[in-house]
Order: sequence, then structure tokens, then C-alpha cells
Amino acid sequence: MPHIDNDVKLDFKDVLLRPKRSTLKSRSEVDLTRSFSFRNSKQTYTGVPIIAANMDTVGTFEMAKVLCKFSLFTAVHKHYSLDQWQEFAGQNPDCLEHLAASSGTGSSDFEQLEQILEAIPQAGNVVTGEMV
Repeated sequence: MPHIDNDVKLDFKDVLLRPKRSTLKSRSEVDLTRSFSFRNSKQTYTGVPIIAANMDTVGTFEMAKVLCKFSLFTAVHKHYSLDQWQEFAGQNPDCLEHLAASSGTGSSDFEQLEQILEAIPQAGNVVTGEMV
């Protein structure tokens, strides 16, 4: 028979925080790194599942440089040109696994995304409206 827990829980919107005991002695022992296996592509991703949004003031290459040091993900905004992508990829190859290329809904946006992914296949994580 399933256990039904009727205790009061701490929550904020869709995030449920439920305190529990830990064997860790210090906060420095916490490891947020997780591995994900993707069913259709058979690829895996290992990192911290926190993503900087693809807003033009947040999802920047500068943000990606800092966040990738901590294995955090950045959804890069759609306003960077192909040349800017190529320059960033050439200077920061270790950051590419922690990036997602974003696209708008127009056909020119999609064409630009195709060019970016063709030139830099390592930036293969894509955030599009169709995925939502």
C-alpha cells in the first residue's frame, strides 16, 4: 500500500522543497553534477542542471565563459552572428558542451541557426519554440 504523507511541505509555485537529513558534514561536500542520457540521440550530458536564460542580457558569451567553469549551462541568445559564434568557439572550445544555440520563429532565424550548427556542430544543443 502506498504511503501518503500529509505533513505540511514548504513550496514556491512548482518547486517543492522538502528538507531531509544528510550525511554531509559541510556544504563543500555537496555535488550538484548530474548525468543525463538522451533517449533519441543516445548522447549523454554531464553538468549542473542550471541554465542561464536565452535573454539578450543573460544568455551571452561572457556569461557562458564564467558559467562553463562550474559546468553550468547557458542558452545563448539569438542575436549573435555566425562570425561571433565562430570566434567564441575558436577561443573557448571547452565551453561548447555547456551551450545551447537559440533561435527565433522566423525563417531567417532558422537559417541562421542552421548555419551556426553547420559551422560549429559541437554547439548541438538547440532551444526552439517547437520543443516546448
